[in-house]
Amino acid sequence: MDIDQTVLQDLIENNSRFRMLYEEHMLFEKQLSEFEKKGFLSAEEELEKNKIKKMKLVGKYEMEKILSSVTT
Repeated sequence: MDIDQTVLQDLIENNSRFRMLYEEHMLFEKQLSEFEKKGFLSAEEELEKNKIKKMKLVGKYEMEKILSSVTT
């Protein structure tokens, strides 16, 4: 999804729910990046990685709903 940076910045500054989702999304990105740096993941780490991916996807979907409500 191509997002107008002005709209994105406005939502981050003025919509607390969107800001929280965005910050979570960035945190999940960082956590997933750490998992990717490891060559091998234990079963527990693999489960945690998959859990983070699911939470990230749910948050992304909610952010897209908010975005579509302000851009349509």
